[in-house]
Amino acid sequence: MKVGTWTFLKKWWRTRTAAVRRDSGMSTTEYAMGTIAAAAFAAVLYKVLTSGTVSKALESVIGKALDAPF
Repeated sequence: MKVGTWTFLKKWWRTRTAAVRRDSGMSTTEYAMGTIAAAAFAAVLYKVLTSGTVSKALESVIGKALDAPF
């Protein structure tokens, strides 16, 4: 390997690792999108769990668990 190539690789590696260190967290836009996605998922989950079919199934499972003989 040539000396110039080695120097280039060291410089390249230093700039790459420095760039990774600078990107230490999410930006405000990423937080906003994550919050919106979480709220949408919670709304869908709420609608599914409060629907008639799922609600009856959950009541049935809980009723069977409470009536189980020990």
